[in-house]
Amino acid sequence: MAPSILLKSEKIFSARWFSDYLLVVVGTFLISLGYVLFVNPNKIVPGGIYGISIVIHHLSKGVFSWAPEGLPLGITALCFNIPLTIIGTRILGPKFGAKTVTAFILTSVYVDLIQYYNGDTPLVKDVLVSCIFGGLLIGLGVAMTFKAKATSGGSDVIAMLLSKFLSRPIGQMMMIVDACIVIIGFVAFADWQVPLYSWITIYVMGKVIDTALHGFSYEKTLFIVSEKYEEIRERLVYKIQRGGTFLQGEGMYSQAEKKIIFTVVSPRELSMLQEYIHEIDPEAFIAVLDSYEILGKGFKSLATKVEK
Repeated sequence: MAPSILLKSEKIFSARWFSDYLLVVVGTFLISLGYVLFVNPNKIVPGGIYGISIVIHHLSKGVFSWAPEGLPLGITALCFNIPLTIIGTRILGPKFGAKTVTAFILTSVYVDLIQYYNGDTPLVKDVLVSCIFGGLLIGLGVAMTFKAKATSGGSDVIAMLLSKFLSRPIGQMMMIVDACIVIIGFVAFADWQVPLYSWITIYVMGKVIDTALHGFSYEKTLFIVSEKYEEIRERLVYKIQRGGTFLQGEGMYSQAEKKIIFTVVSPRELSMLQEYIHEIDPEAFIAVLDSYEILGKGFKSLATKVEK
């Protein structure tokens, strides 16, 4: 593979190189387990290239003498991923690194090997349980490949192409592509349960990916607008022992200059701070936002995050 398509120059056989490829190897294996043991046997179509492949696998049963149990799931997905990657590279430029190619090839190999021994027998008979655990395994595996700065290929390439030609956000295009694939599953299997269970799996996958990438974070981000900002600052710094930043603002109605306190606190500290602010200025304006992740002094180290 030409060096020009690598996303970032990386020293081969370095500790980081081994770490990334270990994530790819383990992550793709978890993705494969999710598809073969939970998703495919129950005809769940959770979007993506494997969603299409699951439909083709089940519809092709008994059609080909050399594949009476249906076209192999992994090979079918690989037949989509290879041309999509080639087209994507030609049109979008060098966005697909060696780790991504390794990831979707490994996923295809794992899927067909596991399916060879397991067949289309679900690990558990309860479809809802399969949705949850299938989504959990796939989501965790996808998050691991993301951490290695790779993807397992698939519908994200289609979304990128549509985004380029239709001038729409990639996230929006991915949702549309996955929704269309779920609808294809519904039409192919003629079963209302297919899209319903598929959306449950997609939801679980999304939540697991977010949690695995960002972790559990309960910190609250606050924007505080008050004329008594100095008194609030003193309580914040000396009583709660948290720092913050003053932002310059201007009232939209009064056009008066204002100082806005920007800070991050824990839920317990939030409760204490709200009581302090109420004592100081009951008319203060407070905006509280949930924070996925806080990096920096007093919280998780940015250096540790990058090294991981």
